[in-house]
Amino acid sequence: MTIETATVPLTAADPLTAADPLPPGAGGEGRRRAALSPSRAKDFNQCPLLFRFRTVDRLPEPPSPAAVKGSLVHAVLEHLFDLPAAGRTEAAAQELLDPQWTALRAGRPEVTEMFTGPEDLAAWLAQARSLLTQYFRMENPRRLEPAERELLVETELASGVLLRGYVDRLDVAPDGAVRVVDYKTGRSPNPRFVEEALFQMRFYGLMLWRLNGTVPARLQLVYLGDGRTLTHDPHEAELLAVERMLDELWSTIAATARSGDFQPRRSRLCDWCSHQARCPLFGGEQPPLPEEGLAHLLTVQAG
Repeated sequence: MTIETATVPLTAADPLTAADPLPPGAGGEGRRRAALSPSRAKDFNQCPLLFRFRTVDRLPEPPSPAAVKGSLVHAVLEHLFDLPAAGRTEAAAQELLDPQWTALRAGRPEVTEMFTGPEDLAAWLAQARSLLTQYFRMENPRRLEPAERELLVETELASGVLLRGYVDRLDVAPDGAVRVVDYKTGRSPNPRFVEEALFQMRFYGLMLWRLNGTVPARLQLVYLGDGRTLTHDPHEAELLAVERMLDELWSTIAATARSGDFQPRRSRLCDWCSHQARCPLFGGEQPPLPEEGLAHLLTVQAG
């Protein structure tokens, strides 16, 4: 694996296909089967109780300025590729920011509560604009024709465990080599945490391999926070190891769900958790465990 400051353009081939997702909270017979995603796998490893609150109880959380900024920048970069190649300039990207912010607010009105006033909002938008400037220092989108953007990928492992996730961008070279690209609006990780950062990308690599029978040639994380790019070229043996690890993780999650004992796990990340009032580590009381949520979680594994 390498950390570098530039990327290699590829051109698009035939796109992958995936079913459209149902809206969050869809219930009844139309509710989509549960699946294991990179973020929920990370949640369980971080704190089983946090996993429960997010996946079983589906409790609301206040919007985070950093996460919403990431969503905004991702939306701009996605729609930038709707433009003809010659029109994919930094100026065009900056012009997309305001309408994408308007669309984001329309879909999630609560995001306006993050700001204390107009000056706070202006400073936050300026940070988003600086991330777009950084993107153009790292890649030339006029030389790229992505095969897919914001692609929903879903596949079932031989064990019956369903995996699901969204890929920011897929680039496909003329020889069919696939590059999986994920944008990050934060800074690149300390070398000690590179393996943790690559977990999400290996997860995507495994899904795409199981769907198409070909291991992606490259996994790439583009860190706009400091202008660095983390690349890794996976191989079958490591993706098989990821598959075994996910099967083992699901077995642990399923056993925890059947027991109903989602234990909290203290870490430095507790300082940023919005569920402290419900956490026994902070004197809180857990709400009753929703049986319907547990039953839906267990649909992750077929049979």
